[in-house]
Amino acid sequence: MPTNLSQCSNLESLNLVDNQLVGKIHDDLGSLSKLRALGLAINSLTGSIPHSIGNLSQLYTLSVTENGLRGEIPETLTKLGGLRFVGLAFNQLTGEIPPAIFNISSIFSFSAGENQLRGSIPPYIGNTLPSLTFLNFRNNLFTGVIPPSLSNASGLEYIYFNNNSFHGPMPANLGRLKALEAMYFSSNQLRDDFSFITSLTNCSRLEIIGVDLNFLEGPLPDSIGNLSNSVTLISMGYNPMFGTIPPGIGNLFYLSFLGLEYNSLGGRVPSSIGALHNLHELYLSRNMLTGEIPSSIGNLTLLNRLYLSFNDFYGEIPQSCLAQNQLSGSLSSQVGSLANLVELDLSYNKLTGPIPSSISECLQLERLSFAVNSFDGEIPPALGTLRGLQQLDVSHNDFSGEIPRFLAQLTDLNYLNLSLNKLEGEVPKQGVFLNASAVSIFENSNLCGGIAELNLPSCKSNTSKPFSTKKVTVIATGAAILSGFILCLCLFIIWYRRKKSKENLSATELPFEHRFSRVSYEELFRATDGFSETNVIGTGRYGTVYKGTTQEGGWVAVKVLNMGHRGASKSFVSECQTLGAIRHRNLVKILNVCSSVDYRGNDFKALLYEYMANGSLANWLPQSNIFTRIVAQRLYTEI
Repeated sequence: MPTNLSQCSNLESLNLVDNQLVGKIHDDLGSLSKLRALGLAINSLTGSIPHSIGNLSQLYTLSVTENGLRGEIPETLTKLGGLRFVGLAFNQLTGEIPPAIFNISSIFSFSAGENQLRGSIPPYIGNTLPSLTFLNFRNNLFTGVIPPSLSNASGLEYIYFNNNSFHGPMPANLGRLKALEAMYFSSNQLRDDFSFITSLTNCSRLEIIGVDLNFLEGPLPDSIGNLSNSVTLISMGYNPMFGTIPPGIGNLFYLSFLGLEYNSLGGRVPSSIGALHNLHELYLSRNMLTGEIPSSIGNLTLLNRLYLSFNDFYGEIPQSCLAQNQLSGSLSSQVGSLANLVELDLSYNKLTGPIPSSISECLQLERLSFAVNSFDGEIPPALGTLRGLQQLDVSHNDFSGEIPRFLAQLTDLNYLNLSLNKLEGEVPKQGVFLNASAVSIFENSNLCGGIAELNLPSCKSNTSKPFSTKKVTVIATGAAILSGFILCLCLFIIWYRRKKSKENLSATELPFEHRFSRVSYEELFRATDGFSETNVIGTGRYGTVYKGTTQEGGWVAVKVLNMGHRGASKSFVSECQTLGAIRHRNLVKILNVCSSVDYRGNDFKALLYEYMANGSLANWLPQSNIFTRIVAQRLYTEI
């Protein structure tokens, strides 16, 4: 604020509204004797309202709304007998409003909301301020009763008394305010019935009725259907209201918000509610409503919030979105017609079947819950089209299959609950899955991978499980049972090979690598510590043999073929064909093969054998029978 404004002695209007002013309001403003309008709203001014403003005898507009002013409202303001507009809202003012201000009969707009003011409103306010059109005391610490004399301010259009501690009854004669457009009495301690609704039927311009979060009780009168067609908002939730919803409520054609939640309403929802074609939000949760949901609710095509949870509804779900009831059957494909739906909560019901693909038409969806039902099948790709989805809960259902990758691509998704299903496979490591606190996946026993914070087991290779103890056991048992048969088979193979040409043999036999489950280069690289020289247990003409560790902690012998040596590929095939057909107690068994490429893109072939820790093959040759020694001697020479 400039400090030399006092020299502008002829200044009549000072409008500095909506700037970036800081500091205090200077006392020397009180010397501007001709000032009639002072606008300092929407700045960052601090300090208190200077007492010197009371010297501005011609002032009729005072606007200091939306600053950081503190302290009490100065008593000197009561000297400004010509005040018409008083704007003190959105500050940090304390104390009581000087009572004499309510005697300035010219005031038509008085706004002191969003402060820390206390005290009560004088009972005569409607008599001494007959020109009032706007009265705002919301979000303060006011107590006492709402003065019945307000009805004498016949031009009153807006009343904001919400979020205070007013008590006592609702004024019964508000219907005398023919110009009334909005009345907010929410979040107080008012105790009365809803008979005041009948008087409001005389207010032809009424648009807003807010009386939620009070202690108003009794039934909702049928006269609510006689309110003006101009009513757009009715908020009566969180009261001890009982009875039924009057069918006449369907007469309020322009109603866009209806809040009757957290009451004790019973009976059925009237089908006439489907006539509210402009309804955007409907709150009926936490009542005792019963019966089927009227099918007419599907006519509310502009509806984007519907809360019917915690009631006693039954029957199949209509074309709408319902939670915490006993609804059964499948979700209708008609849900896709709710194009403006923002939140869909179907949790805690008995719904079955898959999620219809028509859900993709609800492009405005931000929050979606199918929790605690019996939906099944896979999570549908249709959800991937909901690019604005922020919260998704499909927990406690029978969904199966893998976690869809598209969930990691929903950039706005910040909460995902997939728990208590039958999902399997690898958990993605992108998008919402990077935040362990935003994802819940417990009780899906076949999931693996994901970020470390999810504490899931590592995913095993889909192509092979080379070091499985179970597999080794099965192979050993099968080999023992079929040993006799294999010997006979070997003799048959020798006879057959003599009879047929090599060309026919290659055309009819399966490729050698199809006889074993193949292991990857990466797994062998890890098992031999990067083919470390310290793990070398033998070298030969066609390759090198390494000792390797299995995932179970056991040992294997890994023969890596030198693919640069001529004949290495032939040796690889020969060993697979020979050891794949022969079993003997003095010959190691071939477990797996690897035919792949290394990290540099070169051809890589290797064979895995049982590891024998009792010395070299040559040392044991004298103890073998003739047949075994002939075969083994050949293999030893090639190694």
